[in-house]
Amino acid sequence: MKFGIITFPGSNCDYDCHQAVEEGLGLKPVRIWHRETDLQGCDCIILPGGFSYGDYLRTGAIARFSPVMQKVKDHAERGGLVIGICNGFQILLESGLLPGAMMVNRGLQFVCKTVNLSVERNDLAFTNKLAKKQVIRIPIAHKEGNYYIDQKSLKELEDNKQVVFRYCDRNGQISDADNPNGSLNNIAGIVNKKGNVLGMMPHPERAMEELLGSDQGRLIFDSIKAHLQKTG
Repeated sequence: MKFGIITFPGSNCDYDCHQAVEEGLGLKPVRIWHRETDLQGCDCIILPGGFSYGDYLRTGAIARFSPVMQKVKDHAERGGLVIGICNGFQILLESGLLPGAMMVNRGLQFVCKTVNLSVERNDLAFTNKLAKKQVIRIPIAHKEGNYYIDQKSLKELEDNKQVVFRYCDRNGQISDADNPNGSLNNIAGIVNKKGNVLGMMPHPERAMEELLGSDQGRLIFDSIKAHLQKTG
């Protein structure tokens, strides 16, 4: 079982992800530079948060052209697991591995705080340790997390049950008041149709210990590990 963490110029959460895998799961992750074209047999690829290429043009718009991304696409096509966190989510959108786009938060401000998320699906490799409609607390830190997609595609996304996490209140109620960035339908995380590529704006790697304010991000990493143990 191998986790690979890709570092782009400007990534700043790659070490946090490394610590989450190494100390949280007890596994030794592989570090992969964005110019490499060998995923070294990794089962799960993590695209971490940060500001790849300084977020010039648009967030993730340049990173999509990094040599390693074609290998990530091939890995996903074969059914391999990919999780993009924050900037990693933005890169997945720009690369076409997930549908939609990110806009600047509706308040036009960088938002950094811990939010509540409603778990919409628990039948995925990323969520099998969670309960459906469970509320978990995970931090966010972004300026462009306002998820957008056209109405026809949004309906398809909802009909296909591709929304995995939504912003909500502590009781799981979903309302605009608890939407930190203006995302359509309070979307905080989505998955592709095959269910093997997840993008999410909140940072589970920053919620691995109660000392940090929440240890509920660990459930996502534990889910991936459990899935890989089950599937060999």
